[in-house]
Amino acid sequence: MEQIWLNEAYKGEVPNEFQGKVGWQSPSNIALVKYWGKRGKQLPQNPSISFTLSECRSETFVTFEKAKQFNFQFFFEGQENPAFGAKIEKFLLDNQAFFPFLHQLHLKVESRNTFPHSSGIASSASSMSAFVMCLIEIESLLVGPSTGSGALDLCKASYFSRLASGSAARSVFPKMALWGATEAYAGSSDEYAVPLENDIHSVFRTYLDSILIVSGETKSVSSRAGHALMVDNPYAPARYAQANENIKNLLAALKSGDLDTFINITESEALQLHALMMCSNPSYILMKPNTLRIIDEVRQFRNETHIPLCFTLDAGPNVHLLYPESEAKKVEKFIKSELVTYCNQGRWIADHVGDWPKSLM
Repeated sequence: MEQIWLNEAYKGEVPNEFQGKVGWQSPSNIALVKYWGKRGKQLPQNPSISFTLSECRSETFVTFEKAKQFNFQFFFEGQENPAFGAKIEKFLLDNQAFFPFLHQLHLKVESRNTFPHSSGIASSASSMSAFVMCLIEIESLLVGPSTGSGALDLCKASYFSRLASGSAARSVFPKMALWGATEAYAGSSDEYAVPLENDIHSVFRTYLDSILIVSGETKSVSSRAGHALMVDNPYAPARYAQANENIKNLLAALKSGDLDTFINITESEALQLHALMMCSNPSYILMKPNTLRIIDEVRQFRNETHIPLCFTLDAGPNVHLLYPESEAKKVEKFIKSELVTYCNQGRWIADHVGDWPKSLM
């Protein structure tokens, strides 16, 4: 795949009059089987499956014009942000062979999230996939007229999104995505994600995700550092084997609509993720006391009502509650009456399984 995109990269002279603006919005995602541990050039140690979200997304605009040499500015929600800009610039420099036209352009990148800063949503997944979609559209403008999302190679977008931020590989597809090679799914790859939209039961197409904001503080250990600590984690081999088994069983449950298996795997994966953090050297804990209180409340509610509500966690303290759309009223009543007391300033986000990234221009 890499050689194909190297061969197809636009290497010509950028016309002097080449300028314009492109914009894309891309969703975040929440992993069910977790990606934790990487190797080589941003490749996963085990496959992962995620729900694509809808309300939690990034909107990115890139203004471009011909320049004597590459230069770059990054603004987040109206303010210049050199720290995140440096991350994007490093991605561009590391992959300039795929985008050789960039050395002839000035880029002004403006990005914003539809969800609160430090809310624990995977903003790198949404922001980097949106940025990559913009890059690919700029290239398409050099080689011929764009006709919207159908003209863009989503496999290519997933590949380059993965190089920018691993979980971003999954954000370019609707509903659900699988990233990582597994014998359980033909066509899967470590290099890019594949869509699962056509391989899931109807109940999962409209699943809801209520995100409970336990803490708005910046994480004490970044996800990048957490991945690195998996290299020497004594439980890593067993974890990767378990993740592959969970992928196989979850794919079957998603196809048949088996909610009991879905719940068991999803919650087990969330707790395994945080157990791995506690077993790292140095060890660390990202869950908060209220994270555990919410988990206890959710399990008690499910036992008493038999409503198929379950939880998952990202690499942070905040809790994602996953449930069928048919149970929305009962679960929202439960959140408002019992769980908001555990949320930071009572904050929670009502989200649901989402659609494709979209052009904003």
